[in-house]
Amino acid sequence: MTRVDLVQQLGTIAKTGTTEFVEALKVGDVNLIGQFGVGFYSAFLVGSRVQVTSKHHSDRAYLWESDSAKAFKVSEAADSFTQGTEVKIFLKEDAIEFSN
Repeated sequence: MTRVDLVQQLGTIAKTGTTEFVEALKVGDVNLIGQFGVGFYSAFLVGSRVQVTSKHHSDRAYLWESDSAKAFKVSEAADSFTQGTEVKIFLKEDAIEFSN
């Protein structure tokens, strides 16, 4: 994902993408890759912090991170991250049992 994608897709809790999906379905342009939606925020039920590192082929690598579902920040990621998306959830102590 690009920096803009990270802000637009992960920075909006209420964005489900349902309307966009239905419209894309009508014209036959359906791409499910990168469709996080509201379900992404369920990570905060078990995680105290979430980091998403992503590198789109036409953009730099960026790190999206948040320690709550209320605020986030986006910064440039390490140059060693070459392409793709990585999601890290830092589990809360009382949620360790869900790691297996």
